[in-house]
Amino acid sequence: MTESDKEDADELCKFFKSVFIEDSDSGQSETKIQMPEFTSVISPISCFSRDSVLKKLTGLHSDKSPGPDEVHPMLLKECAVVLAEPLSIIFQQSFESGCLREDWKSANVVPIFKKGRKGDVSNYRPVSLTSVPCKVMESLVKDDLTKYLEGTSMLSKVQHGFSQGRSCLTNLLETFEAWTLAVDQGYGIDVHVVYLDYRKAFDTVWHSGLLTKLQGYGIGGQLLSWIKSFLQGRRMRVQVRGVHSDWVDVSSGVPQGSVLGPLLFLIFVNDIPEWIKSNVKMFADDTKVWTRISTLKDGEVLQDDLNNLTSWSDKWKLGFNPEKCKVMHIGHSFDTKYRMNVQGKVWELEDTKEERDLGIIVTSNLKPSQQCIKAASKARSILGWINRHFGVLNIDEFKILYKTYVRPHMEFCIQAWSPYLQKDIKCLENIQRRATKMVHGLKDIAYEDRLEILGLISLEKRRLRGDLIEVFKILTDRENVDKHQFFTPSTSSYLRGHSLKLSKPRSTRQVRQHFFSQRVIDVWNKLPSNVVTSTSINMFKNKLDDHWNDVGVKS
Repeated sequence: MTESDKEDADELCKFFKSVFIEDSDSGQSETKIQMPEFTSVISPISCFSRDSVLKKLTGLHSDKSPGPDEVHPMLLKECAVVLAEPLSIIFQQSFESGCLREDWKSANVVPIFKKGRKGDVSNYRPVSLTSVPCKVMESLVKDDLTKYLEGTSMLSKVQHGFSQGRSCLTNLLETFEAWTLAVDQGYGIDVHVVYLDYRKAFDTVWHSGLLTKLQGYGIGGQLLSWIKSFLQGRRMRVQVRGVHSDWVDVSSGVPQGSVLGPLLFLIFVNDIPEWIKSNVKMFADDTKVWTRISTLKDGEVLQDDLNNLTSWSDKWKLGFNPEKCKVMHIGHSFDTKYRMNVQGKVWELEDTKEERDLGIIVTSNLKPSQQCIKAASKARSILGWINRHFGVLNIDEFKILYKTYVRPHMEFCIQAWSPYLQKDIKCLENIQRRATKMVHGLKDIAYEDRLEILGLISLEKRRLRGDLIEVFKILTDRENVDKHQFFTPSTSSYLRGHSLKLSKPRSTRQVRQHFFSQRVIDVWNKLPSNVVTSTSINMFKNKLDDHWNDVGVKS
């Protein structure tokens, strides 16, 4: 038990430091990708030009917190025109010398509670508040480094985290597309999924190993020297209610809260798919591996992949947490047990019928009922909080609170888990029914009339609208995914209408028939040509709404 904020900060700092690994060159190996070294990936003259720095300064969020140097982003934003030139010179000198100021490598760490018992220090995530000028420079480096990696197609296509055109939604859509297709292809085919969990992934990135991988991807010269300086020699202190712990050294990891850190982590885990034969999808450190199971030998392939992953883990010093790694059996033909050998101990992975995947509840039957219940429960509790603190609302107050705090819980990645059973549809719609009664004078009016007065539409119609928007983004390459895995252009000469009509393959299972890539095709094919040929997402939304108003689509 602690008795002061200083003791709280010291205990949290002690724990955060305990998860670090010692940095050394022992066991350092080359990555499988061998490329010539490009010493001019970034040109400091163009990357850190006055105009580039000015653009970053004017785009700063002035409500963010400063780092230990106490240079506030509001100051940088308001004085951007004056500061752009001197900062440009400082950035160029820092990059060319491969050296960062000490206060640029210092961080005030804010502990963010995750879940569980609040008195347990392991239930907190460290988020670093670093120097804002350094973040501006990191952002410029990241832009050019990302352009280089994407231009050379080095980043793995299975990675959806911190990548333009990729998100939790694209990860889930690709995953469920593969799973529902496998289930639909007949009885006797299972899908076995292993959800992997790293032990303090961002905090235990091995610096020497990361630098080796950067070299393997052709990153060298001044850029590599600057990144090395960025990683090494860091220090941190924990901040609790304005009170700080003592400073401690940071020997591993990439700072959570920095700009460049997430991209460096993606590079560190980028070669994981090369070690396994099974399917894999990643969102930063959230990793799931699966394979179709039609014979017992298929299970052996997945077990071999787990063995290879533990070998990767030992080689690159990024440990798995076997107690939190789970196995989900989608199907009932095979009940294979899987194991992981971690630090000389063999762990039998726990079976699960329900798992949270990127914020979505996934069950072994692939039905969205549990997710609907969870989303409705969260939305209902927030409605209760609003009711207790605000009571009766006017229309403007209601729309702000409802759209900001309630509806997002019922629509997060909804294209991947849209309900199709009436009980699930009503479960979500009843939340909006209840919410609209909180507006002064609308309690005794019919639901459809309340929606019209408030300028809202039913959640069911919003889901359909969201589906069509996502189809438009995929077909027009605004999402960085392979559209052919979801849709096949129609070649039938009997279909009239627009040129982007899609063919609808036959499916037998309910979970497949109601999945995104199947349920949306009929509605998409019926849209007029002027809607689907829109040149922007906003134009598509506006034309779709106008079309529905013209044909009288019910709310």
